[in-house]
Formats: sequence, structure tokens, C-alpha cells
Amino acid sequence: MYGPMIRYFRRRVLDPVLDLLRQEAKPEKIALSIAWGAVLGIFPVLGITTFLCAGAAVMFRLNMAAIQLANWLVYPLQIVLIVPFIVLGGYLFGAPAAAGDVEHVMNLFHADLASALGYAGERVFHAVLIWLLAIPVVVPLLKITLASVLRKVLEERI
Repeated sequence: MYGPMIRYFRRRVLDPVLDLLRQEAKPEKIALSIAWGAVLGIFPVLGITTFLCAGAAVMFRLNMAAIQLANWLVYPLQIVLIVPFIVLGGYLFGAPAAAGDVEHVMNLFHADLASALGYAGERVFHAVLIWLLAIPVVVPLLKITLASVLRKVLEERI
């Protein structure tokens, strides 16, 4: 059962990363690219992470393939984390409790589109602020961890 999944993971994730390492890319640089790709990939707004990753890769001279690979891999996590980011943002910034929000927003959309968009926008803004607060902690931790793992993989495989 796990055979096809392991082959898929190896072909789509492990082999591309090893190819990058074989091209004399430093494990630290690849680790930083993957860390930024993962963090930008969980940005709590759907549909823009590819552009965020591309911009970061160009601006910080990161590896485009590695950052986009990480972005692609964390997409399910992005979906899962949107609600916790919104809830935590509401809690931290004193927004009303999330219970009944869906019904409340639907009623707002029916009654007043501008109010509904403002309410949703405020919630998304709070989620983005929570995401921004996580960056200084998550990126360095991921980079250190991934660099260590990539160095070990590099020693074993190459």
C-alpha cells in the first residue's frame, strides 16, 4: 500500500531536492528557501502564495524551485490553518467570538454587502497579523532543522 506513496514522494519531493543539492547548492540556502516557501505557503489568503513565493525568491535570491516546491507541499496545511489563524486573530485583537459567524456573515451579505465585506476583511486582516507574528519564530526554526536534515541526506545520498 505504501509503495506507490513512497515512490510518489521520492519522485516529487526527495529527488528534486537532491538534484538541487547535487548542483552544489548549499544545504543552508536550500533549507532557507524551503522554510520561506512553507511559511509563505500558509499565508491565510487563498490564491496568492505562488506570487508571494516568487517575489521572495527574487528579492532574497532564494532557490525558486525549492521555494515553490515547499509552497506546493504545504497547500493542505494552508487550508487547515485559515480557521485557526482567524480564530486566534479574533481572540488576540478582541473581535467577537467566532460562534455563529457563518450565519452572521450570511445575514450581513443579504442585508448589506459593504458591511459583510468589511467584517470578513477585518477577520482576514487579523489572521494575516497572526501569521506575521509567527514568521520570526517559524522561519529560523525550519531553516535550522531543514539544514541539518539536508546535510545528513547529502552525506548519505551523494
